[in-house]
Amino acid sequence: MNVRIEEGWKEKLQQEFEKEYFTSLTEFIKQEYSTTRCFPPGSQIFSAFDHCHFDNVKVVILGQDPYIRPGQANGMCFSVADGIQHPPSLQNIFKEINEDLGIPAPASGDLSRWAKQGVFLLNATLTVREGQSGSHQGQGWEQFTDAVIHAINDGSDHVVFMLWGSFAQKKASFVDQTKHLVLKAPHPSPLSAYRGFFGCKHFSKANAWLESKGKGKINW
Repeated sequence: MNVRIEEGWKEKLQQEFEKEYFTSLTEFIKQEYSTTRCFPPGSQIFSAFDHCHFDNVKVVILGQDPYIRPGQANGMCFSVADGIQHPPSLQNIFKEINEDLGIPAPASGDLSRWAKQGVFLLNATLTVREGQSGSHQGQGWEQFTDAVIHAINDGSDHVVFMLWGSFAQKKASFVDQTKHLVLKAPHPSPLSAYRGFFGCKHFSKANAWLESKGKGKINW
């Protein structure tokens, strides 16, 4: 895996790329992609970073794994390529945005339009085998994405962290809540959305807070 990543991120994360665990992770990913079908496509593994440069980050949304079915994963959490049917979690995200802000669900599930406005769509594990959720966990990605959260926490001001579900909420311990806003809710999956994701109003809360800090709101 050749790490081609936006320059601002590269500067912040260079030390991680040089660590032993990342070398091992790189070998593992190369082996996996050469012997099994994995997602997202190799060129899109770092799409979240390329679409939302370090200096532009306003909101962090954290997912767990990429989607495991062909054509879905595009390197940004919850996002799918243009023309792909919206997975249930994404449908529920759009439903909450509609309830919160009155914005109808878009035809496209490609969230790069959010990323370009400063929404960093990070999965804790950046790759996965086809049909096997969690298949690339425990190989080093989590250490890398923890370092990413630390870099944002330390190097940015007034970022909103939307942490949905217990897995994402563990990352809150890394976040300085005296300068950043942490919003927590159940995961938007059909299994848990009705336990408090619906009605959380994270999207209007994020915009209100960003505007209060002099940072423009997101057009969700």
